[in-house]
Amino acid sequence: MGKDVIVACDFAGRDAAERFLDQFTGEKPYVKIGMELFYAAGPDIVRSLKDRGHKVFLDLKLCDIPNTVKKSMAVLRDLGADMVNLHASGTIEMMEAALEGLTRPDGTRPLLIAVTQLTSTSEERMRRDLLIERPLPEVVLHYAQNAKTAGLDGVVCSPLEAGGVHERCGADFLTVTPGVRFAGGDVGDQVRVTTPAKAREIGSDYIVVGRPITAAADPVAAYRQCVKDFVG
Repeated sequence: MGKDVIVACDFAGRDAAERFLDQFTGEKPYVKIGMELFYAAGPDIVRSLKDRGHKVFLDLKLCDIPNTVKKSMAVLRDLGADMVNLHASGTIEMMEAALEGLTRPDGTRPLLIAVTQLTSTSEERMRRDLLIERPLPEVVLHYAQNAKTAGLDGVVCSPLEAGGVHERCGADFLTVTPGVRFAGGDVGDQVRVTTPAKAREIGSDYIVVGRPITAAADPVAAYRQCVKDFVG
């Protein structure tokens, strides 16, 4: 599977998202629909962006008891998203239930990936707030291994951790990495960050880029630069 840039469409509504995407007349970027846009626009936003020709990563980060997640995935599977996710902290049992719910009667399904630790989380915060005493890279690798054991396709992790995930879980186990900024750019609320070129070097399969593209003076130019740096 080739590398790709996923644009985080973190907008407050459908109109704003569509106005942003209308600027792309020569490309159809892979887009991420997160909680903000999904809750504002509803499930039809997935179908709408698919109809416009975009691949969609539905980033809702499900985490609940296994049966609830299974039933929720059974609803999400028919929206047309190409990739969905959940939190690996929900345990292997929950991830297995999610996979079962996401799989259609004909055996097809979107890609399913698990969030390891958010890229806004530092090791100090993880220890203080979550009482997780193991080193952060070790926790990420353990969660990734759990996701692989559950049969998932990959994980969301920092680009700094992508190489280690591939070493532990294999080259075909996907690493989807937010926390990407252009050199010298504002990191915002992210902690574990790197550039598109460095993410490529370390081993990210997909990078998720939001504000460096969506808030750029020329979003199309910023997207193209990101693709050039990451995909080549």
